[in-house]
Amino acid sequence: MQAPKRTSYDVVIVGGAIYGSSVAWWLSRNPDFGGSILVVERDPTYEFASTSHTNSCIRQQFSAEVNIKISQFGAEFIHGFQEFMQDDAAPRIVLQSYGYMYLADNEVFAQTLRESQQIQQRLGAGTKFMAVDEIKAAYPFYNLDGIIGGNHNLINEGYFDGGTIFDWWKRKARAQGAEYVHNEVCGITRNSAGDRVKSVTLASGETISCGTLVNCSGPRAALTAQMAGLDIPVEPRKRYTFIFDAETPLDRDLPLTIDPSGVHMRSDGKYYMAGCPPDDDPAVAYDDFVEDHSIWENKVWPAAATRVPAFETAKLVNSWVGHYAYNAFDQNAIVGPSPELENFLFVNGFSGHGLQQSPAIGRGVAEWITYGEYRSLDLSPFGVERIIARESFVERAVI
Repeated sequence: MQAPKRTSYDVVIVGGAIYGSSVAWWLSRNPDFGGSILVVERDPTYEFASTSHTNSCIRQQFSAEVNIKISQFGAEFIHGFQEFMQDDAAPRIVLQSYGYMYLADNEVFAQTLRESQQIQQRLGAGTKFMAVDEIKAAYPFYNLDGIIGGNHNLINEGYFDGGTIFDWWKRKARAQGAEYVHNEVCGITRNSAGDRVKSVTLASGETISCGTLVNCSGPRAALTAQMAGLDIPVEPRKRYTFIFDAETPLDRDLPLTIDPSGVHMRSDGKYYMAGCPPDDDPAVAYDDFVEDHSIWENKVWPAAATRVPAFETAKLVNSWVGHYAYNAFDQNAIVGPSPELENFLFVNGFSGHGLQQSPAIGRGVAEWITYGEYRSLDLSPFGVERIIARESFVERAVI
């Protein structure tokens, strides 16, 4: 493990994956900040981080306005990545907009899609509600038995290379002065009044004073919070991903299709990708990445082959299990300061939305640290106060 170069930092970020690095990059590039930043990452290989297991997609098809606006900025960031990096060596990031296709097999959900489409359209998204004959005309490979309609958007929805964005955030944050160490926070101490974080203790034995502590611990977020005497309902839950080949490939891109069975699937280069939660979906151990191979045979492949008959001859190429940092309360982000510890910030519980939301959330958290307020986009609906008050953030488009 590495010891930090200093004994005191203005900001200590616990976790250096996509969110820790987003906050570090946005903060270190802000000329109004000018403070010191320490990023503490327990596994610098990121082998088991949610960031490393992501399917790396973005959508504007949410029902809550703030989630739509977050993704709209995410698309803006992807398209303007070179300009944001201010580095001639930065690559162009391509957003492959094959779109999400939400399929409805009952009128209640179809009406939810129509209502969500109206909100999305009002905010400038390209979502269309499609009748069954319209879906069939655009994508004749679907079997639409039992389907009564769907929402689809071919503008700024699809796959992007999130891994490259992550790598550049880490690299540029370091170049801008943020210090990354391979270490682990194993204790958090409050001040004598009990209303602020005073310091963190590292596994290597050092005690580090901090002005602000940012919890970017992914599925381990609750452990970091507990060290400070706080509680959040974030837990690791398994999510399965399968890469498969089709004997007869489709003649056009497969939109990221959310099937009523709970299985989602999309094009993935020359292959196809599918995923789902398990039917029994408990919290799991932080180091449990054991696959249940029956899920492909019993759930994913049958659903995929039913919806797209060409997939009846699918061949599994690869598979893996990742962890959602799952907010068991309402499946939406927990962002912002603790009302109990004013210099402890949550950046947690994204429940599968994390990669696409990281540009806007990282920007907003950096604004809060620098100015004491959100300036670009109001993220206060994600505050932990709603959980304390037992008032759910309502988002009807959770996959």
